[in-house]
Amino acid sequence: MSKIHQNRADGSRYIALPEGGRVLYLTKDVELIKQQLAGELVLRMEDVDPADLLDDINTDVMTPAWVCFRHRPEDIALDAYAGLLDANGERVFGTRSLMDGGFSIIVSGQRKGTGSSRETAPQCEKWSGIELVIASSFAPIHERNNINLGQLMGTYEQLEALEAGAEIDLDDFCGEYDPVTQAILKAGGLFPFNKAYEAGDLTVPAPATTGRPMNMVEKTIATHLVNRPASGDVFVKPDDCCLVRVDAGYSHEFTTAQVHEFLRAEYGDDYGVKNKDKFAVFEDHLLYADGVAKMKPFADKIQTLRDLQNEFQRHTGVRDYSAKDGVSPGICHQVARSEFLEPGMFVQATDSHTCMGGASNCIAYGVGATEYAGLAYSGFTFVRVPESIRFNLQGTLHPGVTAKDVILHILETFAVREDTLDRVMEFGGPGLTSMDVDERATLTNMATECTGKTGICEGDERLANWIAARRDDLTAEQVAAMFVTADEGAEYTGGVHDIDLTAIVPMVAKPGDPTYGEDIADLGKIDVDIAYGGSCTAGKDTDMDMYARVLSEAEVAGRGLSDGTSMYIQYGSEGTRDYAIAKGYDGLFRRMGVNMVQPGCGACIGCGPGVSDNTEQVTVSAINRNFQGRSGPGSLYLASPLTVAASAVEGHISAFQSGMFQAEKATVSTATSSDKNEG
Repeated sequence: MSKIHQNRADGSRYIALPEGGRVLYLTKDVELIKQQLAGELVLRMEDVDPADLLDDINTDVMTPAWVCFRHRPEDIALDAYAGLLDANGERVFGTRSLMDGGFSIIVSGQRKGTGSSRETAPQCEKWSGIELVIASSFAPIHERNNINLGQLMGTYEQLEALEAGAEIDLDDFCGEYDPVTQAILKAGGLFPFNKAYEAGDLTVPAPATTGRPMNMVEKTIATHLVNRPASGDVFVKPDDCCLVRVDAGYSHEFTTAQVHEFLRAEYGDDYGVKNKDKFAVFEDHLLYADGVAKMKPFADKIQTLRDLQNEFQRHTGVRDYSAKDGVSPGICHQVARSEFLEPGMFVQATDSHTCMGGASNCIAYGVGATEYAGLAYSGFTFVRVPESIRFNLQGTLHPGVTAKDVILHILETFAVREDTLDRVMEFGGPGLTSMDVDERATLTNMATECTGKTGICEGDERLANWIAARRDDLTAEQVAAMFVTADEGAEYTGGVHDIDLTAIVPMVAKPGDPTYGEDIADLGKIDVDIAYGGSCTAGKDTDMDMYARVLSEAEVAGRGLSDGTSMYIQYGSEGTRDYAIAKGYDGLFRRMGVNMVQPGCGACIGCGPGVSDNTEQVTVSAINRNFQGRSGPGSLYLASPLTVAASAVEGHISAFQSGMFQAEKATVSTATSSDKNEG
């Protein structure tokens, strides 16, 4: 296959589409994709309306969970885009389809690479021969993963020029980035760049920004600079390139194997990691995969991932959160925020929901395996200071309305307009103080669904007490002293937006994408087969309070789960399980017929009890994503814990209102009396 990277005689580098070079257009009409793969159709950018290209191609589509059970990129590429299905539920890309197609360039629409931080997604393209990725916009973690792999990204205009025979300088594909990111791309990826940096072949200058008010992410990065200016006064602004010290990080069995393999390949079998006490491995994602029918054929590969993670942990000595007797300590994000994340920290981990840590007033976001391997080895990473968007929460939520409804409102309002794209979502205002810490974690957890860089909440007395109660080495006063606050006059490129909490109503996200928001009042009657409560988003202590609030009212009213609905509740951590047992919730849930699942991930990633079995089933779930096929083949609605529990009792998607079951009982009683009188 001809390569699009070319060298001139003077040593300069350019990109050109060679004769016979192939471009694959990912169109909303998947039949056109099939024709291109079969060699029956050739499209050109001048003939394609960008509106007809696929938007929001998520990483589950590019590499579904079962593809990620492989840890070698060349094996992952065999089933690139295995999650893209046609109207009949059949794969659009067969095994080796992309690899054998001879394509050098792949083209799609807006927000390419939404969803999980899995680096396997760009790997499946790169190891299939793709050298240039064209899209209207990219999700931030996916964009960074491409950069770390040395994978070029470009625009429709550049593609049209290439197809017309133009030669485009390599610099033109890198010019929008900071000097370090340009150097990473030109070096061919992060590892070659790191080697050049370690050898002294290049340097990273300190930011030259002078005094200015800073927001929370800017202040956090400024305090973590490795390449500090000589003046001692540190200020940064968006797009400044920085070397930043990493305080903490973690990986899980879905990702650690690649981290281990990459480090061995780059630094030899005797490699080490910096600050091992601040890094951890978790066995949480695949613990229950063996019990899902479609996952059983992959049992050997899953065990290989577990074995490689155990090998990595023994080799490096990082914190060990492996399962004991088949029970996980819990989901990495939930455990980390409870046990070792602190205000003001800079945290990186190999999962897109790392941003959940922002509820603890720290900067935390997901990275791919390559970047994580590099920062674990060196103790620092390269950061381009991101832009921010500020949400001032005003008022208080009505009973029956939750933080999940707030973030679904933000998704359908701000994220769909790309206001949040690659920006830090800063939450503050008097309405935030009315939310408990677990509810704030729901907001920051789903910043990644907004294609935001991450989310961060202001600190307050409530947060200080929450952290101190879970730590033996910190008092509330010490925690409060760590808080990062925005300066008066700080700038927000995405604007400052007031959210009136009193105007938020119970919502769902309709199947396919978290941005498809709808007020439950406008939804119509949707019968439910499965109601699932759990995941990092909805397996916390406060979420258990919500499930219990609904189910206890139903029990008092003599109601049980609907005959046609199965309900699952999975604890996010051992601490939450113990909390639920102490409060009597666990017994309530079991009396009501709920299927209880031990701590860990599960149905959220299609790897545990609660997944749908067929396309006809409807699930209402408190998880964070509802991409096609992510939690089984059925239709999945996202909702709050209150809505999930109420829907399980009613048998159809229902917003919870206190007393709703008693009211129905009274109505039934009245109707029965009337029937008797008429008889």
